[in-house]
Amino acid sequence: MQSTNRALEIRREDGLDELDRKIDRALGRVGVLLRTLVILAVVVFVGLFVIAPHWAEWSQYILFGAYLVFQLFFAIMFMIIQFVALFWFIGRPRIYWVMPGETGITFEDYKGNPEVLESAKQVVTLVRGVKKFKQMGGQPIRGLLLEGPPGTGKSYLGQAIATEAGVPFGYLSAPSIQGMFMGMDTMRVMSLYNKARKLARKHGACILFIDEIDAIGKARSGAGGGMGMGMMGMMGGGGGALNELLNQMDPLPRDGWKSKVLRWFGMRRGRSEQPPVLTVAATNIVSVLDPALLRPGRFDRQLRVGAPSFDGRKEVFEYYLSKVKHMDLPLDQMVAETVHYTPVQVKHIVNESVVHAVWNGRDAITYEDFRWALETYEWGMRVPIVGMAETDKRRLAYHEAGHAVAAVKLLKRHRVARATIEARHDIGAAALVAWKPTEEIHTMTKDELLAQIQIALGSRAAEQLFLGEEMTGASGDLAGATSIAEQMVKLFGMNGSLASYGGLMGGGGPFAGGGGPPSREVDRLLDQNFKRVKMLLEENRAAVVAVAEALMERHALMGDEVYDLVNNAEPRTNGHANGHVVVPPMDAPATEIIAGGTRINDRN
Repeated sequence: MQSTNRALEIRREDGLDELDRKIDRALGRVGVLLRTLVILAVVVFVGLFVIAPHWAEWSQYILFGAYLVFQLFFAIMFMIIQFVALFWFIGRPRIYWVMPGETGITFEDYKGNPEVLESAKQVVTLVRGVKKFKQMGGQPIRGLLLEGPPGTGKSYLGQAIATEAGVPFGYLSAPSIQGMFMGMDTMRVMSLYNKARKLARKHGACILFIDEIDAIGKARSGAGGGMGMGMMGMMGGGGGALNELLNQMDPLPRDGWKSKVLRWFGMRRGRSEQPPVLTVAATNIVSVLDPALLRPGRFDRQLRVGAPSFDGRKEVFEYYLSKVKHMDLPLDQMVAETVHYTPVQVKHIVNESVVHAVWNGRDAITYEDFRWALETYEWGMRVPIVGMAETDKRRLAYHEAGHAVAAVKLLKRHRVARATIEARHDIGAAALVAWKPTEEIHTMTKDELLAQIQIALGSRAAEQLFLGEEMTGASGDLAGATSIAEQMVKLFGMNGSLASYGGLMGGGGPFAGGGGPPSREVDRLLDQNFKRVKMLLEENRAAVVAVAEALMERHALMGDEVYDLVNNAEPRTNGHANGHVVVPPMDAPATEIIAGGTRINDRN
């Protein structure tokens, strides 16, 4: 009984407090009305009883004063309009809006990453069902961060999400937010989200896509203040854009002007609600972003968008090949030759294949067009050999033949793709032997690293065995072999000791800044593997000569041609009594490659 009386007393006190608040609000409005009436009465009294009877005397002063006020008002308005126009043109964000139905990109067009697509479909479900989600007591997600290497389709996925959700989609590049003057970046972020919320009220939700968000979202630091930071602030630097972005992504509930008017007249009750705006951002380096951006309530979800697997690349190839005319193509082989390729890279290769086919007068692409496009993309345009002496050709040919034969014999999960003595623009090498993985590789064993060292040293071994001299062109090979050996000894614990110096040498690893001279262990490891590859090439002299002479004649060999030459030249002699393959002299013309090995042109 006592508790019931206490509850009634509390309820009565709450009712009285509410009545007091209503009376205070009413008296406040009455006070404002009375002040307004007093001011109007004073103005009317002065006009009727002071100015009107003496209008002839006061008129010229009043008109002159009105003229001055008009001139001042005009000048002020002119300056305001100029500044407004200037800041409107400079301050508006460079954003592209796509309304529902304006883009045809759907989930059916996104290929290569089914796991990522499944997560995107969950986001679409949440965007579509915002109202139901709120009724269950949940809060709609505010941010989705897409992280991954360039070309994996992050922007493409954002457009597909907006299309499937049936809401407006705004695309913005984060660097365009930055402005020349202080405050411009903040104003652009505010303008961006104001427009997004207006569209969200109309369509139920809105999606903003901010590309390269690391341009404005890098982690803040307390260091580096002072005069330098002040100058950066005056010229548009600092963290204004980031701070405003943090505020806009997790804002305080506030009413628009219409809601405020309705509340003033008592026609709207309840708490304020923000229209749902989903911020989708993309970056290649999520580690540099500010922790405040990554917390729940801002970027609630982070989605890794990586390069597609074998099945994913096959799906991407099928999608883009369906859009062009093509002959029968070895699709599985093409997919195997593009390990770690992104969907954008696959699209580029297919398009370049069409360019090559048209250039050669064909109306459908072939595998040769694909190979040309792939090699041009990876290594650049070839530079035909013009005016090179036969001596230099032979040196390059045997140098690369040493790499090629060692690679054929030692590589287990890679396959030689190309051997050439023609220079390539993009890599800056006079010649090359390239190999590619035949499967998705995520780890490497000690034997595989030793094989890499031996392949790198195969050029110097071939120079000593077949040319009897050493060339400067092996410098890059020696540096690569030394780097791998240093990692094995100092980082991976693969040389009898489990000590690793990776954590002590900084982010650059144990060889940052040159690394100094190699240790005895590194030198011993290099010497052992040099002897091994030299023995390997000695046992396969016929294969080395066959590949080298073929390079002399054709300048470039496909991977299958290299394997055929090596397999057909398996240890055999060319008819000489000493049982060894005879290496042609340095100034000899290119030999003729025939089935079964190499035929040496005998000058005698």
